[in-house]
Amino acid sequence: MLVALGLLTSFLSLLYLTAPSIRKFFAGGVCRTNVQLPGKVVVITGANTGIGKETARELARRGARVYIACRDVLKGESAASEIRADTKNSQVLVRKLDLSDTKSIRAFAEGFLAEEKQLHILINNAGVMMCPYSKTADGFETHLGVNHLGHFLLTYLLLGRLKESAPARVVNLSSVVHHVGKIRFHDLQGEKRYCSGFAYCHSKLANVLFTRELASRLQGTGVTTYAVHPGIVSSELVRHSFLMCLFWRLFSPFVKSTRQGAQTSLHCALAEGLEPLSGKYFSDCKKTWVSPRARNKKTAERLWHVSCELLGIQWE
Repeated sequence: MLVALGLLTSFLSLLYLTAPSIRKFFAGGVCRTNVQLPGKVVVITGANTGIGKETARELARRGARVYIACRDVLKGESAASEIRADTKNSQVLVRKLDLSDTKSIRAFAEGFLAEEKQLHILINNAGVMMCPYSKTADGFETHLGVNHLGHFLLTYLLLGRLKESAPARVVNLSSVVHHVGKIRFHDLQGEKRYCSGFAYCHSKLANVLFTRELASRLQGTGVTTYAVHPGIVSSELVRHSFLMCLFWRLFSPFVKSTRQGAQTSLHCALAEGLEPLSGKYFSDCKKTWVSPRARNKKTAERLWHVSCELLGIQWE
């Protein structure tokens, strides 16, 4: 028993000593474009923390006017102040956006459209993960409502400005767990059966389906769209799950940093010549394969129409 315990201790010690090399190995791709963004306008949801914050920092460093759209304005102002000091770019702004409330989404869009005549990049970055069962202000299951429907409505409301500013891009953060997801049209709100982990997977599949269908509908407009898996990243996304928080704390030396996790979002927002790949799914700064369910055109179309019905909009 003591021998086994000693071997385990030695193994864990060796693992943690080699953690920097392991993290470097799994760091993934790097956005290598030198594109600068003076005069460009960017909206990033959930950019007050994590991957979104690092994405905002890099885009601000390249000269963009960056809107941090988040629920916690005080936290957003703190992040913006840090980014402004770091990048010497004063054009980092914070606006209130609660993706769990369609009234807040509409208010944000109305204010933004009154304030800005252009929008070149929309990054739908915010999200929730493994929440206990709950519903949004509009009665949607929280993962579906925030991760999919909230960004669906926001994109709809800002699309006219994106088209006017073309070439423009929409980047939707998904996840590799979309492979496990399924669009359960008979129980979209999870009222018959609910598992927080699977609810997250379903919403991430919805993100990929939305991206693919949006790309199809935007052909010829100059607006392109991409779905992104950022990698396994140490962030606040797991805050609703004690077990995941514990797992992340134990293995944080081996997962991506938020800066590394932001690289694929940046690649899809900035890389030149990406237009022919509109609608595709990216990981580690390169196109990769999606699940068979994510390639189902009929499911994508049906989800599109159901989403419009739930939100009370007409988007043909």
